[in-house]
Amino acid sequence: MIIELKIMEIRVDSEVPVPVEYRGNEITDQGFRIDLLVEDQIIVELKSVEKVKGIHKKQLLTYLKLTGKPLGLLINFNETLLKDGITRIINMPQG
Repeated sequence: MIIELKIMEIRVDSEVPVPVEYRGNEITDQGFRIDLLVEDQIIVELKSVEKVKGIHKKQLLTYLKLTGKPLGLLINFNETLLKDGITRIINMPQG
Protein backbone atom coordinates (compact mmCIF):
# COMPACT_ATOMS: atom_id res chain seq x y z
CA MET A 1 0.00 0.00 0.00
CA ILE A 2 2.85 2.36 0.84
CA ILE A 3 4.48 1.69 -2.52
CA GLU A 4 1.26 2.44 -4.42
CA LEU A 5 0.68 5.68 -2.52
CA LYS A 6 4.24 6.82 -3.19
CA ILE A 7 3.88 5.97 -6.89
CA MET A 8 0.85 8.29 -6.91
CA GLU A 9 3.08 10.93 -5.25
CA ILE A 10 1.02 10.86 -2.06
CA ARG A 11 3.06 11.48 1.07
CA VAL A 12 2.83 8.56 3.49
CA ASP A 13 4.67 7.66 6.68
CA SER A 14 4.51 4.29 8.42
CA GLU A 15 4.79 3.18 12.04
CA VAL A 16 4.42 6.78 13.25
CA PRO A 17 4.89 7.05 17.03
CA VAL A 18 2.11 8.76 18.99
CA PRO A 19 3.26 10.31 22.26
CA VAL A 20 0.99 10.01 25.29
CA GLU A 21 0.58 13.12 27.42
CA TYR A 22 -1.18 13.87 30.68
CA ARG A 23 -1.82 17.46 31.75
CA GLY A 24 0.78 18.73 29.33
CA ASN A 25 3.45 16.28 30.49
CA GLU A 26 4.70 13.65 28.09
CA ILE A 27 4.36 10.23 29.70
CA THR A 28 5.99 8.38 26.82
CA ASP A 29 6.85 9.10 23.21
CA GLN A 30 6.38 5.45 22.26
CA GLY A 31 2.84 4.90 23.55
CA PHE A 32 1.24 3.90 20.27
CA ARG A 33 2.19 3.51 16.61
CA ILE A 34 0.04 4.57 13.67
CA ASP A 35 0.23 2.08 10.79
CA LEU A 36 0.04 4.76 8.08
CA LEU A 37 -0.24 8.54 8.14
CA VAL A 38 -1.27 9.90 4.75
CA GLU A 39 -0.48 13.52 3.85
CA ASP A 40 -0.13 14.23 7.59
CA GLN A 41 -3.96 14.23 7.80
CA ILE A 42 -5.45 10.75 7.45
CA ILE A 43 -4.64 7.91 9.84
CA VAL A 44 -4.91 4.45 8.30
CA GLU A 45 -5.06 1.45 10.61
CA LEU A 46 -4.52 -1.87 8.87
CA LYS A 47 -6.03 -5.16 10.05
CA SER A 48 -6.53 -8.67 8.81
CA VAL A 49 -9.17 -10.05 11.14
CA GLU A 50 -12.25 -12.20 10.77
CA LYS A 51 -14.50 -9.36 11.90
CA VAL A 52 -13.81 -5.74 12.79
CA LYS A 53 -14.76 -5.23 16.42
CA GLY A 54 -15.52 -2.19 18.51
CA ILE A 55 -12.05 -2.30 20.05
CA HIS A 56 -10.49 -1.79 16.60
CA LYS A 57 -12.64 1.29 16.02
CA LYS A 58 -11.82 2.60 19.51
CA GLN A 59 -8.11 2.16 18.79
CA LEU A 60 -8.37 4.33 15.68
CA LEU A 61 -10.52 6.92 17.46
CA THR A 62 -7.92 7.11 20.25
CA TYR A 63 -5.19 7.79 17.67
CA LEU A 64 -7.35 10.49 16.10
CA LYS A 65 -7.97 12.18 19.44
CA LEU A 66 -4.34 11.99 20.58
CA THR A 67 -3.07 13.49 17.32
CA GLY A 68 -5.93 15.87 16.55
CA LYS A 69 -6.19 14.45 13.04
CA PRO A 70 -9.60 14.78 11.35
CA LEU A 71 -10.09 11.44 9.61
CA GLY A 72 -9.19 7.79 9.99
CA LEU A 73 -9.67 4.70 7.87
CA LEU A 74 -9.76 1.22 9.34
CA ILE A 75 -8.98 -1.26 6.57
CA ASN A 76 -9.60 -4.97 7.09
CA PHE A 77 -7.86 -6.99 4.38
CA ASN A 78 -9.69 -10.17 5.41
CA GLU A 79 -12.70 -9.42 3.19
CA THR A 80 -13.58 -10.84 -0.22
CA LEU A 81 -14.08 -7.32 -1.55
CA LEU A 82 -11.73 -4.72 -0.07
CA LYS A 83 -14.44 -2.04 -0.20
CA ASP A 84 -16.42 -4.10 2.35
CA GLY A 85 -13.48 -3.92 4.75
CA ILE A 86 -13.15 -0.13 4.94
CA THR A 87 -14.54 1.78 7.93
CA ARG A 88 -14.33 5.57 8.02
CA ILE A 89 -14.07 7.32 11.39
CA ILE A 90 -14.26 11.09 11.84
CA ASN A 91 -12.71 12.90 14.80
CA MET A 92 -15.43 15.28 15.95
CA PRO A 93 -14.11 18.36 17.77
CA GLN A 94 -15.11 18.60 21.43
CA GLY A 95 -16.94 21.64 22.66
